[in-house]
Amino acid sequence: MDARFTELLTPFLKFLGDQEITADSGLRELGLDSMQAIELLFAVEDTFGVTLPDDDMNDEAFATAGSLWAVVSAAIDAQLPVDGTQELAA
Repeated sequence: MDARFTELLTPFLKFLGDQEITADSGLRELGLDSMQAIELLFAVEDTFGVTLPDDDMNDEAFATAGSLWAVVSAAIDAQLPVDGTQELAA
């Protein structure tokens, strides 16, 4: 997981305390509620410059830090090339 991602998560996890965020950290168990999940979604999109697909924004994606990072990482990988061109599928 990206350090920026774990730093971004920290203020949303009110029960985190001194624990380290790992891929297995349960977001709900650490205090992420549905309203915070929406705020977190916007913060992730702004921080990483991506749009997360609505179809991927479900309970499974928000289950653990690792599952949410997997969605974010996939969105980062799917971004357009730096020159803004699109490759057309064959």
